[in-house]
Amino acid sequence: MALYLKYLQILLKSQLQYRLSFGLLVLGQFIIPFSFFAGIYFLFARFGTLQGWTFYEVALGFAVIHMAFAITQCFVRGFDQFPQLVNSGDFDRMMLRPPSLLLQVFASRFEFIKIGRLLQSLAVLIWAISELPAIWGFLKIMTLGLMLASGVCLFASLYILTAALSFWTIQGLDLVDVFANGGREMAQYPQHIYQRWVQRFFTFVIPFGCINYLPLLFLLDKMEGNPWPYVLSPLYSLLFLGPCLGIWRIGVRRYLSSGS
Repeated sequence: MALYLKYLQILLKSQLQYRLSFGLLVLGQFIIPFSFFAGIYFLFARFGTLQGWTFYEVALGFAVIHMAFAITQCFVRGFDQFPQLVNSGDFDRMMLRPPSLLLQVFASRFEFIKIGRLLQSLAVLIWAISELPAIWGFLKIMTLGLMLASGVCLFASLYILTAALSFWTIQGLDLVDVFANGGREMAQYPQHIYQRWVQRFFTFVIPFGCINYLPLLFLLDKMEGNPWPYVLSPLYSLLFLGPCLGIWRIGVRRYLSSGS
């Protein structure tokens, strides 16, 4: 952990060398996601509700999934850019160093400008909560924390899977990016509006529904029966992380060098 924090400190200092540029980039990251949120706002301004869901209920789901995505982009960007490490030969040098390869790839790149996107999502989250009639107790606050942590875990798993597949494909696969970005866009809306096969795929295969839709039913008092399956459903993302790490380890064992 101390080494990881040292990497954070070094890269933050390097990005703050040009403070004006850094500030403008953060501002841009704060403003750009409003185009996505504006689309949701105008949708509800025209139709009022979406199959029983109000604007603020959907805004809560929007804020959670975009906060998780922003945190992942800020701190797990090294895996997203991993094919460049392989092509440039930098990963070969990492293998000669004593620290864990996972740690080195994690710490190879941080994009602190994504804090702007995080702040925008946080503002939407606070606004949505303030407008919702739901009563917030300890269990709901804990569930919200699990949603954020599990969302980061899921996006990180997809980035790790992308990195692992690049051992065989040389370049990263856009197909995985489709699932990451497409899943993020899909998770902005209540999952029951999609066809049943889409709901099942994004619940049991890539568990976006488990980290956003199902716990939202509990937060908004829309669920029926025992609340604990809804509260604990975000933890299903850990089951998705395991196979992604397994594929990563297989790729590392089979890897010879960038020249192979």
